[in-house]
Amino acid sequence: MTEIPRPRILPSGDAAVTVDFGRDIDPEINRKVLALDRRVAQESIIGIRETIPTYRSLLVHYDPVVIGFDELSRGLLRLAELPAPPAKNARRWRIPVTYGGDHGIDLDEVAKFHGISPDEVIARHSGGDYFVAMIGFTPGFAYLAGLDPSIATPRRQNPRVETPAGTISIGGVQACVQCLAAPSGWHLLGRTPVRTFHPHRNPMFLIEPGDAVTFYPLEASKFAELDRAAEHGEIVADLILP
Repeated sequence: MTEIPRPRILPSGDAAVTVDFGRDIDPEINRKVLALDRRVAQESIIGIRETIPTYRSLLVHYDPVVIGFDELSRGLLRLAELPAPPAKNARRWRIPVTYGGDHGIDLDEVAKFHGISPDEVIARHSGGDYFVAMIGFTPGFAYLAGLDPSIATPRRQNPRVETPAGTISIGGVQACVQCLAAPSGWHLLGRTPVRTFHPHRNPMFLIEPGDAVTFYPLEASKFAELDRAAEHGEIVADLILP
């Protein structure tokens, strides 16, 4: 069982603090972070403006005119030591992915690295049961825990300056859904038409930390149609409610 360090408070400028739970990507640490995020939301502490959960810490933006650093730090450490409030029943998203070819230019290379076929990489990736650990880097970029260790792959030595919107990729032990075109050193297995972020859609952000994600293969011939629908604001992922 993982030994979780006691949380510590780190100042982050003059209007934010970080509650740090450790240095590792670890499911138990992430559960502690998300539990504290829920607890802070329930308490409705006057002066807190926003909370941002990550793999291992919670960033808390606050108004220093309303609440001081010392008072806020004591309150956050107290909440971090309390039993975790019940987690909401996670929503589950089924996301279509067109693997390989122009949509997933690293699929064959990843398969060769592991000594298996591209079809087997697809089976292991799409067969995973993923957990959204955090959202970050770019809008809608979902970091997923739960990648099959047998296809975990070190990041590229030479990152690409730009990778396509909708990229589904892996890097180390992590998997992701990348909404916008962006630089990346991860390995591109495929693309999804799903927009996890769409500025003119309600909701603007589709998935949240704590949600569950699964993937299923989508024929390349069907990608363009779903991509056009998603561009116009349709949610082309399947939502399975608790």
